Amino acid sequence: MKKWLYSILILMVVFVGIAILLFEQNDRFRQGLYKAIIAENQIPEDYIPVYHEAADTYSIPWELLAAVHRVETIFSTMEPMESPVGALGHFQFMPRTWVGWTYPGVDDIGNVADDVDITDIELIEEHNGYGTDATGNGEADPFNLHDSAYAAARFLSEHGAVDGDYEDALFSYNRSDAYVEEVMHYFETYKENYDPIQLYGK
Repeated sequence: MKKWLYSILILMVVFVGIAILLFEQNDRFRQGLYKAIIAENQIPEDYIPVYHEAADTYSIPWELLAAVHRVETIFSTMEPMESPVGALGHFQFMPRTWVGWTYPGVDDIGNVADDVDITDIELIEEHNGYGTDATGNGEADPFNLHDSAYAAARFLSEHGAVDGDYEDALFSYNRSDAYVEEVMHYFETYKENYDPIQLYGK
């Protein structure tokens, strides 16, 4: 009996070790795990006021902002919050979209030199970027949830979401039909099924 328990313990240790290794080294594994943990209609409760504030400011549905956040970083559970192509923060902005596309870049996809302070409000205003100082702390930081959410809401609003053209706005945000379809799936799910009482007991 003891030998059997010992064998089970060894197998469990090996399994956990493999899982940790995969979790640390494989983004797809990590994404799959997070998606399995977070239910289809679940939204982290603490984020909802942020979505409401940002969405109300730019006259778009808060559920659309939540859906974008879900698809971009699975509610900020991805680490690091920087994509292989250089998109940054909670809502995955390319640096030149954040700073403004009149600012010189180092490539065609929207990166800037590493020494550029993309949180500089004056720089962003000069180049008409989407970076936003929502907290009033003097910086527009894509790694600050409030700043990033307000910037995303503004971007979506100005690209059609304010008029209900959600798919066009999402395609401008990320030029992928698959991306648009995935975000719209969560958007519709949240509108139809999100129930804070069922999920959180309040």
